[in-house]
Amino acid sequence: MSRHTSDDFAHRLVRWQAHAGRNDLPWQNTRDPYPIWVAEIMLQQTRVATAIPYYQRFMARFPDVATLACAPEDEVLRLWSGLGYYSRARNLQHAAREIVTRHAGRFPHALAEIGRLPGIGRSTAAAIAGFAFGARAAILDGNVKRVLARHFLIEGFPGEPAVERQLWALAESLVPERGVETYIQGLMDLGATLCTARRPACGRCPVRATCGAYAANRVTELPAPRPRKRVPVRGTVMLVLRHGTDVLLERRPATGVWGGLWSLPELTDAADVPAAGGPEADLAATVKRAVAQRYGFDARCAEPLAIVRHTFTHFTLEMRPVLVDVGRIDRRAGEPGVRWLPLGEACAAALPAPVKRLLLRLGGGASGDQPSLLEEAVQDL
Repeated sequence: MSRHTSDDFAHRLVRWQAHAGRNDLPWQNTRDPYPIWVAEIMLQQTRVATAIPYYQRFMARFPDVATLACAPEDEVLRLWSGLGYYSRARNLQHAAREIVTRHAGRFPHALAEIGRLPGIGRSTAAAIAGFAFGARAAILDGNVKRVLARHFLIEGFPGEPAVERQLWALAESLVPERGVETYIQGLMDLGATLCTARRPACGRCPVRATCGAYAANRVTELPAPRPRKRVPVRGTVMLVLRHGTDVLLERRPATGVWGGLWSLPELTDAADVPAAGGPEADLAATVKRAVAQRYGFDARCAEPLAIVRHTFTHFTLEMRPVLVDVGRIDRRAGEPGVRWLPLGEACAAALPAPVKRLLLRLGGGASGDQPSLLEEAVQDL
């Protein structure tokens, strides 16, 4: 690719961004690295429209790096609840603490130093350095990979190491000498708004004239999709333990799925859990025995509810919730990492999104005007 070609690509993109791109997002029009950093982390796996209200609530509570560094992790996770990929929130706070302790509370300026902070990869570091400090560095998120693969006819799945190396080299060669911030934002916006995975708006694309995929009528073919793999299904039994108007929550381990969040207790011993599709009476009996053994509770009744499915990147989780009304409460449920909360407070805790929706439906919805789980089956939340 000639320098003229790369200059033309960047020039067209910068000119388009200036008048047609997104220029009024809450984290734009600032050189402060803190709001830029928070936004970039949220946007790693989240659409802009979804991220905005979360960003605004997060920034209102944690307006600077020092506030975030000293906040209780529970509160950070609670404000992140619903965005998913919760390791992002934990890494964000870990990085804030590192900035306070190692960098005297000042966000590092050097690209290499930014990239060493927890949760910040190569592309995110480049975006922060570009927007906050005007650094000339290449980005390569999922949207940018799609734009480059189409425009320059890059074959293969972008997640493959060899293809990704090729895309990085291309991305670095395209960064202009001036107007880096506008170019970076333009590249992001082009992939997010026009050069989309489905139904791309090629008629409005500022670089259509030099796009290889458009000229070859291969826009829908590129980039190559991820090689198909069978997505495994994992099953778990979730216990909705209810004592009057309170429900029992347990904190999940710091690592793994939903690490550090509060959730419903689970039965994890496959040998003791009846197979899915078996008689509900068998599941109810197993749950009552497990509740008595684990907590010493008197389980008055156990009612299996509709299965809830939640899809992660690499597997589908099939949750079999069981509503259990308990009488006498044993002190073991007051230990650290276990708490009884009124249903309304439980729904406001740092919960995984499908668990929060499950509890909201149990209580009839946030406004009380939706049917409860006992009145209407819940499927595919």
